[in-house]
Amino acid sequence: TIVSILSTLLEPDAGTATVAGADVITEPAEVRKRIGLSGQYAAVDEALTGFENLEMIGQLYRMRRRAARARADELLERFDLVEAGRRPVKTYSGGMRRRLDLAGALVAEPPVLFLDEPTTGLDPRSRLELWDVIRELVSHGTTLLLTTQYLEEADQLADEILVIDHGRAIAQGTADELKTQVGGQRIDVLVAEEAHLGAVADILGSVGVGDVEVNRTARRALVPVRGGVSELTDALERINAAGIELLDVGLRRPTLDDVFLTLTGHRTDGDADEDAAELQEAAR
Repeated sequence: TIVSILSTLLEPDAGTATVAGADVITEPAEVRKRIGLSGQYAAVDEALTGFENLEMIGQLYRMRRRAARARADELLERFDLVEAGRRPVKTYSGGMRRRLDLAGALVAEPPVLFLDEPTTGLDPRSRLELWDVIRELVSHGTTLLLTTQYLEEADQLADEILVIDHGRAIAQGTADELKTQVGGQRIDVLVAEEAHLGAVADILGSVGVGDVEVNRTARRALVPVRGGVSELTDALERINAAGIELLDVGLRRPTLDDVFLTLTGHRTDGDADEDAAELQEAAR
């Protein structure tokens, strides 16, 4: 919804918004001149080649044919699609289609780019490749607003994060600032046998400064601590004295999953609809 409003596809019920200095309600044409948009699914013509798709987009922007063709070649090279550029898009992998769709959003060289869940449905390798593309765009001065329900993605890419839960902004800041809100380090313990989780939770509760989180399915227990090493040492001594076998133990900082759970009381759902909790991030 936010991306639809900022890209002038949907009028807001209330409030105001500007993009690159242009008002989305009173100056929609100006906003459209200054933005590029890539949605959740690649909006490309599968019957055309990658080159033909980009050339067509350039001509829709009223570029001369020679300029449109030159821009298409430039973007194919930039997005590592030169070899595939003359093949029909229907032969492309999911990651290649996403890169082509992103290239299409950049044909007119917009200063602002909206990416609406761009890695949805991609395999891990394609997702990492798209992350690299996004980092490159930011390094070259493009301002990005990216929506995602993958919190690791927000942690990796965002300079500034806005957490939205059911349409309400509930927190904003850098990843480190948001993590600080939920405390310092945590002791994370993986037990060999689920039957020992209760005893481990009691031990962690005695050395920690907050509630112990227990996941019986994963056989894990964790608790926030004030210091870190001293509490971990104390907990390990007690666990060893009780004869409890551990498969893994360590100190870790809160993740954005922890942040979201603390702020909202629930975790994100990658399959949630647009009205469910989502996390919006501005990559620059």
